[in-house]
Amino acid sequence: MQTKSRELLYSLLGKLPDRDRPVSCDLVSSVEKDGWILDTLRLDLNGYEPVPAYLARPQAPGRYPTILYNHYHGGEYATGKKEFVDKNTYLYTPYAEVLAKNGYVSLCIDHVNFGERRGRSESAVFKELLWYGKVLWGLMVYDSLKAVDYLETRADVDTSRIGTLGLSMGSTMAWWLAALDVRLKACVDICCLTDFEELIVEKGLDGHGIFYFVPDLLNHFSTSDISALICPRWHLSLNGDFDPLTPVKGLEKIDANMKAVYGTAGVPERWRMVRERCGHMETATMRREIMEFLKKAL
Repeated sequence: MQTKSRELLYSLLGKLPDRDRPVSCDLVSSVEKDGWILDTLRLDLNGYEPVPAYLARPQAPGRYPTILYNHYHGGEYATGKKEFVDKNTYLYTPYAEVLAKNGYVSLCIDHVNFGERRGRSESAVFKELLWYGKVLWGLMVYDSLKAVDYLETRADVDTSRIGTLGLSMGSTMAWWLAALDVRLKACVDICCLTDFEELIVEKGLDGHGIFYFVPDLLNHFSTSDISALICPRWHLSLNGDFDPLTPVKGLEKIDANMKAVYGTAGVPERWRMVRERCGHMETATMRREIMEFLKKAL
């Protein structure tokens, strides 16, 4: 049943490059930091546009648990993967150094129209793609799935311990990816496990960028339906009660649904929702929860 649901969900993402095409990587630079290494990469994931990326890793050789980190949106198209290494408004601290020093390899790519791939308005990209039967979110998800393919080629990645993490748009990417790809053993979403129907009720659609909208999605899936595809794997969701992008009634609905799904699967401990009295941001408490969760799940 989950396999068929994943196939249907993927089919809604529009016309995409061949899922089985090979990936490759060019190392642009490698810089030794204080106890860790930051690599700048240029990846061939999709065959039509190079994908710049950062990879953070421990200095010592070995095979490590690994995180695919997904950057946020925030209307800051010039930021992209720089969020991974530079401080921004929403994150407690950047993740590259933290993950590397805690014994993880981690990768962050520039998504379509962000970072080094920027250049046009999001609406222009979205409209042009529609004419060709393509979906902007679909291309973003595709690149992320192929990034997992790339991680599997690396000798320093323990392929049995790959997870995904992100905030805002990166949060949405995390739970979509984990739903679609069983290679991801753990999912952490921060401030964007949004119940679609409740967002409509709360008149909150304009809070999300146009990238967020997938044609025909709600005729087949709710947010809980997609999230349920992550079960029985580990899933931690962290949200703010004052965040307009995630209506509280929607969070309550998802939490109840996931508790039922994971309880029926016999692994209730693998689902957890954390809610704080904050807005669209990661707090220090959330960061502690995340790092403890990753140790347990990976």
